[in-house]
Amino acid sequence: MTSKVARLSTETTPAAALLHRSALAETGIVHLGLGNFHRAHQAVYTAAALAAEDGPWGILGVASTSPVVADALREQDFRYAVVEVSPERTRVAVPAVHTGALVAAREPEAVLAALAAPATRIVTMTVTEHGYTFDPRDRRLDLDHPGVRADLSGDAPPRTTLGLIVRGLQRRVRTHGLPVTVLSCDNLVANGRVSARLVAEFVAALPASERDELEPYLASVAFPSSMVDRIVPATTDAYREAAARHLGVRDAVPVPAEPFSMWAIEDTFAAGRPAWECGGALFTPDVGPYELLKLRLLNGTHSLIAYLGALDGHDTIAGSISSPAIRGAATRVLHDEYLPTVPVPADVDLDAYLGQLFSRWSNAALGHRTRQVGTDGSVKLAQRVPEPALEHLKAGRMPDHLALTVAAYLCCIAPPPGFDPGPHAAAMVDPARESLAPLSARPTRDFAAAALGTGLLGAELAAHNDFAGRVAELVDVLIKHGVAEAAERATA
Repeated sequence: MTSKVARLSTETTPAAALLHRSALAETGIVHLGLGNFHRAHQAVYTAAALAAEDGPWGILGVASTSPVVADALREQDFRYAVVEVSPERTRVAVPAVHTGALVAAREPEAVLAALAAPATRIVTMTVTEHGYTFDPRDRRLDLDHPGVRADLSGDAPPRTTLGLIVRGLQRRVRTHGLPVTVLSCDNLVANGRVSARLVAEFVAALPASERDELEPYLASVAFPSSMVDRIVPATTDAYREAAARHLGVRDAVPVPAEPFSMWAIEDTFAAGRPAWECGGALFTPDVGPYELLKLRLLNGTHSLIAYLGALDGHDTIAGSISSPAIRGAATRVLHDEYLPTVPVPADVDLDAYLGQLFSRWSNAALGHRTRQVGTDGSVKLAQRVPEPALEHLKAGRMPDHLALTVAAYLCCIAPPPGFDPGPHAAAMVDPARESLAPLSARPTRDFAAAALGTGLLGAELAAHNDFAGRVAELVDVLIKHGVAEAAERATA
């Protein structure tokens, strides 16, 4: 029997499911984070759902601060191209599920009105791990974050994702009190539970009158977890040209994507949902194993490829994985260190899935850049490295390639004085860069220990001096001898 994962990799959403509908559906979903991933993932599944079964599931997309995509979509009647690329072919289709596009920083009142509208049944999010404004040290709401402080005061329109959601829920309480679902589509373990906890912590920090008003209503809000998987690079002129060739019209904001797509969702919705299963979504009572499968095997290995690749002068993931040293390191971290910590779901053909990963990383047609994968590593690695590393350490094994991942990250984001990590590493954006950079002038062992001591990967892993020492050794090898030698030393 063919596994669900193997099937999803080879059968993409039918083109007919992505074409214009004669009439747009009523808005029932407000999506926070109008970036490429949402438009190549949730929007595509929603197009397939609406092609199979009518419903009030049009999507109002909300960008945070940049008006580029929202304004372009308005000009284009909310149509755009999904440019699906592989070495074998390019396929272009046009989902037609967006009913509007707003910019929260520019139109906060309209966004709050949409969140509070009785017709809104689902609020979805792709705001990246960084957008949840939690403290990476304890994963609680960061009450010292300037945006969180401002949103708690209520003196101005909300600036953060949590602020928007809670103020939207507050309006729902005050107007009609209808239930709603908040669905995270970001790469966080147990993202539904994380979202529910952070919303509750935000509400608990409000003045007593507002807290007492909102806390009972939270029982009417569902927070299902979901696992999303599709590689979606940044848009370039090449993709704009490909869309124009295939469609015969100019598209300012096409979205490139790989053929593979996967979505696993807990089926706990408070006010109905689209028939996303018609686009291939998998509904399950336990998303956890699918989350770990993706976060560790795909995302964790992806991070190592990106950091080693950038240090080795590669602009793209495909270029990086073509290096024997980097491919070898990726194979070892995946098979030896991540895989033993993942409870593989019973319906996943593991051999097929692992083979698909290397094919996906090798898709040179995508042009997926190392700087994109490596950005926000301090938040991403905290989701991927600590638990498997601790599992190995507690069993008396040194996770050498997880240590190499951390060492390569540090060399990219906080290079020691005199070491040039190259332009691709320098282009990576990371919220921890400012705090880590001053530490890099210390002797390497002190640097590694101090970096981990900032709470970068949690207090428990920081307490393992042997792991910090191994990270330091590999930092030294990277800066003195390069990527190939470091990959060899990690295997020795």
